[in-house]
Amino acid sequence: MTPDHPDPDRALYTISVAAQLAGVSPRTLRSYENLGLLAPTRTSGGTRLYSDNDIVRSRRVTALVDQGVNLAGVRRILDLQDENTRLREADTP
Repeated sequence: MTPDHPDPDRALYTISVAAQLAGVSPRTLRSYENLGLLAPTRTSGGTRLYSDNDIVRSRRVTALVDQGVNLAGVRRILDLQDENTRLREADTP
């Protein structure tokens, strides 16, 4: 990690900023969270904070929904993609 490439998992953005960056409404982000599709970090006061990876994931959810995939299908696709990533990382020396 370098200053030019900050940690993509670092929670930096409030819900209003994250929604704008993801191209969705704050309500949509809350809905994705309620469905278990996103898991933003929470401050001690309960404020949601989103990382760059959260924003990428929310865009992926939106793209899949726009292609006609229902939310149960989206969850399954994301789970399989996450598992694939874990397996690839485990195979990397």
